[in-house]
Amino acid sequence: MANRDNLFKREYTNRKVNLRVLLDMDGVLCDFEGDFLEAFKKHYPEEPCIELKDRSGFWLRDQYEKLKPGLNVKCSTIYNAKGFFQNLTEIPGAVEAAKEMFQMEGQVIRMFHCYCIFIFLQPLFETYMVDVFICTSPVNYYKYCLQEKFHWIEKHLGKQWLERILLMKDKSMANGHLLIDDRPNVSGANPYPSWDQVLFTSCHNKKLETSQRRLHNWVDGTWRELIADFGFISLKRVYR
Repeated sequence: MANRDNLFKREYTNRKVNLRVLLDMDGVLCDFEGDFLEAFKKHYPEEPCIELKDRSGFWLRDQYEKLKPGLNVKCSTIYNAKGFFQNLTEIPGAVEAAKEMFQMEGQVIRMFHCYCIFIFLQPLFETYMVDVFICTSPVNYYKYCLQEKFHWIEKHLGKQWLERILLMKDKSMANGHLLIDDRPNVSGANPYPSWDQVLFTSCHNKKLETSQRRLHNWVDGTWRELIADFGFISLKRVYR
């Protein structure tokens, strides 16, 4: 702990409220779908494929198997291959947004408490500080996946972020306030996860009708509004 970069030192005892954000990797930070399709066409040029505009359903292998029996196995050979996860393309703006999100310390939220005894509204200024963690589920064939996910994070986000990785097959067990994930309605063994999910729009869920709040991209700045909203909610939970 003593050797950590100062940027990552946290004086938690002096922080009344932290907003803990959990970022998925594949489909949120990395373009899993686009890179998979490109690799599939290259390795199996004679096989039918599913263009991004026609993708539906989170499980890619299942849709390919319906297209032609046996394609699910060929799908696995693509993303289980050495170098696939290590060389995934960054989703535009994702890395910059993650870094900026982590720098959102000292952001001020204005709240108002009503003190009926004095019959007036007293403004209260509180700060929320954002903790960002990468919460990712490795594939079952982990020979290359695990190491390459660490390599990707170090390359794109920096060595310090290696301390902010949560490898979890069941994200319902993760402790956070906000989960940004492209898988609709993430669930697991814990029926009451601590986080609220925001669905990151991907090719496979773009046409899905859902009541979940969405984040469509990292480039138009709407993610900042999202963080502000959830920061406000986290303070409300503390003071109610």
